[in-house]
This record gives sequence, C-alpha cells and structure tokens, in this order.
Amino acid sequence: MALHVMDEANRCLGCKVPQCQKGCPINTPIPEIIRLLKDNKLDEAGRTLFENNPLTTVCSLVCNHENQCEGHCVLGKKGAPVHFSTIEHYISSTYANKMTEGPKPANGMRAAIIGSGPAGITIAIILARYGYDVTIFEGKDKIGGVLRYGIPEFRLPKSVLDDIKYRHLDLKGIKFRPNTHIGGAIGVDDLFRDGYKAIFVGTGVWKPNALHIKGETLGHVHFGINYLNNPDSYGLGNRVIVIGAGNAAMDVARTAIRKGVREITCFSLTGKVAASHHEFSYAKLEGVRFEYNKAPVEITDEGVIFKDILEHEDGTFEDVPDSQALYKADSVIISISQGPQNRIVTTTEGLKANNRGLLVADENGHTTRPGIFASGDVVNGARTVVEAVAHSKIVAESMHQYMQSLPKEEEK
Repeated sequence: MALHVMDEANRCLGCKVPQCQKGCPINTPIPEIIRLLKDNKLDEAGRTLFENNPLTTVCSLVCNHENQCEGHCVLGKKGAPVHFSTIEHYISSTYANKMTEGPKPANGMRAAIIGSGPAGITIAIILARYGYDVTIFEGKDKIGGVLRYGIPEFRLPKSVLDDIKYRHLDLKGIKFRPNTHIGGAIGVDDLFRDGYKAIFVGTGVWKPNALHIKGETLGHVHFGINYLNNPDSYGLGNRVIVIGAGNAAMDVARTAIRKGVREITCFSLTGKVAASHHEFSYAKLEGVRFEYNKAPVEITDEGVIFKDILEHEDGTFEDVPDSQALYKADSVIISISQGPQNRIVTTTEGLKANNRGLLVADENGHTTRPGIFASGDVVNGARTVVEAVAHSKIVAESMHQYMQSLPKEEEK
C-alpha cells in the first residue's frame, strides 16, 4: 500500500496552479499534502488534512473523485490522473490512529447540534476546537446519519465512523445523546431554556420521494433510503427492480446483490444514468442490469408496468404510444432521492422552510430565527458529503461569531 501511495505521489507534477485543488469543493491543499508525504512528514500531512476537513477519512472513500480532484488533474487529459483519493486515505487513516488530543479549555458556552451526519459532525468538531460545550442530539442509536445509515458497508466501513466518534467526539469531550428526536419530547425552545447559546440543525433528508403511481403501497414495494438503513430486515426475493439510476440507486442495487438477489435491474428515465461513472461501472461489473428511457406507470403484484420515453435534444420528454409493458419482479425499490422531515419546523416558532420543506438559511447558515443555524442536505437538498462539510465549515465560524457577539450577561 505504502509503495503504491508513494508511486502515485511521485507522479504528481506539482503544478504552480493546481487544478486538482480547484476541483475540490473543500479546497484541500493537495500539492502541499503530497510534498509533505514525499518529505517523510506524514504526521504533518495528516494534521493538515484533518484541520482542513474533519471528515477527510470519509471523503477519501466516498467522494466523487472522478469529477473533483482527480477529474481536474492535468495528467488525466492524456492518461491516468494522480489518484489522490488513495493518498488521502492512506495518510488520514494512518494519522488518525495517533490522534489523542483532549478537549480544549472550556469557554463556558453551550452549543447544540441536532443531527450527527456530515454537517453535524463537522460543526461539532470545529466548535469544540473553540472550547464550546457541545452536545449532539441524534434520532438514531449511533453517529453518522447518512454516512452510517445510507452508505453501504462495502463503500464506507462502519469502523471509520466509530473511530471518528472516539477520536473526534469522545476525546474532545463532545456529548452525544442517541435516540433523541428534537421536536418530540424535547423542543428547540427547551434547548434555549437550558442555556444553549446557538443551535445547529443538520437533520438531513430522510423522507423518501414518492412516484405517486398506483401500486406504490403494495407489500413488495420499498424505498431505497429505508432499505439502505437496514437491508438485513428485507426479504426481496430473487428478482428486483430498482426505479432510479443515481448513486443511491447504485448503492441499493449493489447491496441487494450482496444480500442474495440474483437478478436486479435499474430503470432510468433518461438515456443514461445519473450516478457517477465509478459507481455505475462497479454496478455493471457486479451484474446489475440497466434499462433506459423508461417511465413507471403502475406497480402490480407481478412487477412494474413501464412506458417508453422519447428524449429530445432540448431536454424535453415524450411518451411513446402503445409502449407499455410489464417487467416482472419479486420486489420493487424506489430510489429517486429524498426530502426533509418537518418535525422541527412544525414545532419551532419563527423557523421557516421553503416549498420543498428545506430550511431557509443564508450562505452563512443563519435561519429565520436568531440563534438557530443550518447547513447540509436539510438546507440544500441531497448533495455530496464533501459539499456538506465545506459549507458547514463556514456555518461553524458563523456560529462562533454569533455566540461571541452575545452580551456578557447572556453568557451566564
């Protein structure tokens, strides 16, 4: 592994204007990291990675590298790009084992984090660096949000998330309250009552988008995000249809294969898949089949009735007459993205959402109620992990500035 990593590092041209860094949503200082590694300064390289991106171990595994850092590498124009994902994973996972730093000196102020997905973890870690007394409230039993309950083990081992909890939360004194839904027994106003000076909402998007077609409530029909949450609780049979062709649909299909499904087909409305080429290639390699330009009309006990779709150059679609056909399946999984739950909005006065149910927040994370901040998928809709982390870094600084600006008498 180390030899391969150094081979990749030695291929780097050290460009004066590093396009790889420009292609990274969180602006990882890639040339500097590679230079430090080549100078035998692995610990310094690891420290730099974590200071820039608290979830660097995660991003090294799940980022869409082909469209970001590696996709912008100049070597990729005529050959293979430098595989920085491999370098980042080696450095971050090796250095993570050495991280034993305890909590910073307390500044006497509390901050609440609702949701422990990529955004929530990032905010918690950054605020803890400033000495805030941070508590994370999570509706499930373990940290991670979509990282744990929406990304399969074969793509992101749960041990990575467990290590993040130990290294970044437990050692830094960040408190964690599992199985706690804010907006139920405890509300946002209760948090303010108990002395939290700022509250971050990063509850993600867990409400599946529905097709709203006949047969969607039948017993053999499931939603992708629910399936990925706990695939072992599902008996899908031998033949499965996945409606959708994004990265989440690839995760669903590849997970189902690992759980014993013998034949699985993903159906795309367009003439190509929405998933990254990397995930699409793996799915094909593992035996997933694909059907294109098909729109579901009705789900039956025997399978799904699809109609053919004609896709025009201007991006519009047209039904092909008399093209309806039944595709048989034992189970059907709908994977066409998700939207937010609205429990916090409906129980919190002054907190507004848009017509999609997403929280209204400015670029710095300020919501419509002072003291409440938000970022990640609950604001922007389903996005990538690294985008959530990048935006959350800005929001964490905004929360810090807000709490430091409070009148001194409010700090008591």
